[in-house]
Amino acid sequence: MSTNLKYLSLGILVFQTTSLVLTMRYSRTLKEEGPRYLSSTAVVIAELLKITACILLVYKDSKCNLRSLNRVLHDEILNKPMETLKLAIPSGIYTLQNNLLYVALSNLDAATYQVTYQLKILTTALFSVSMLSKKLGVYQWLSLVILMAGVAFVQWPSDSQEAATKELSAGSQFVGLMAVLIACFSSGFAGVYFEKILKETKQSVWIRNIQLGFFGSIFGLMGVYIYDGELVSKNGFFQGYNQLTWIVVILQALGGLVIAAVIKYADNILKGFATSLSIILSTLISYFWLQDFVPTSVFFLGAVLVIAATFLYGYDPKPAGNPIKA
Repeated sequence: MSTNLKYLSLGILVFQTTSLVLTMRYSRTLKEEGPRYLSSTAVVIAELLKITACILLVYKDSKCNLRSLNRVLHDEILNKPMETLKLAIPSGIYTLQNNLLYVALSNLDAATYQVTYQLKILTTALFSVSMLSKKLGVYQWLSLVILMAGVAFVQWPSDSQEAATKELSAGSQFVGLMAVLIACFSSGFAGVYFEKILKETKQSVWIRNIQLGFFGSIFGLMGVYIYDGELVSKNGFFQGYNQLTWIVVILQALGGLVIAAVIKYADNILKGFATSLSIILSTLISYFWLQDFVPTSVFFLGAVLVIAATFLYGYDPKPAGNPIKA
């Protein structure tokens, strides 16, 4: 049973990671008549869907009793305002990160984005050391060096890459790279901050995600008003929405929840497999289906280094032999 759950976890992680990146990239580069959907509104809708999904999960944990659900939400959220306010910081950063991912995938092909975004391993590790006093082993430090080298190779300019960029003119690669790098730092900080909060309190992950979603929707609406207020007043909040847009929104909303739900069945090696398969699938689909990516030998070298670094970071060496008792 546990083996089946592990492989199911692997499949879900690979599907969610790959499908979100590819559908988001396709939706941001697809040429259609009329206005394109606003990424800022998509982030807000994703937060509202996440809140709805988490409330349903809390309802299930409350044995499908509305009174129990109401009591839990009242006791854990309304009666603990300071605990709830703690989530405002990571929520604001996650909202920024979600908007940046749309910017990144509007300007980078899915394969390059997937590999470069693995720098979040580096930022998460550094924030874990500084904020949680976590100690990294030799293999983990070595993996971070390999990771940086791999990403550098992936971003190394090449003639074929430049030709593809000019031909497709999907956007500025520099803007995409900056968006990914900022997203990596925000992901690392917010993830470690959220982990710290979870360790300090006994509230469930679903309650915490409701709190995150509440603040996320507020920050998201502020972003809509500041950056896209005129467009919304002119063409409406749901301008440019189609079936593909809703798929992207649902995948983004449920992605974090799916990972949270399956993470107890997935060890570090399994997560490494999921990341590696996702990078490989994104590369193949970007080349054969989206046709916005021309692989080079330098890219493949960088991708292999990033995949190796992912496995190495999760490697837990067992002590050789049994210790001799005195």
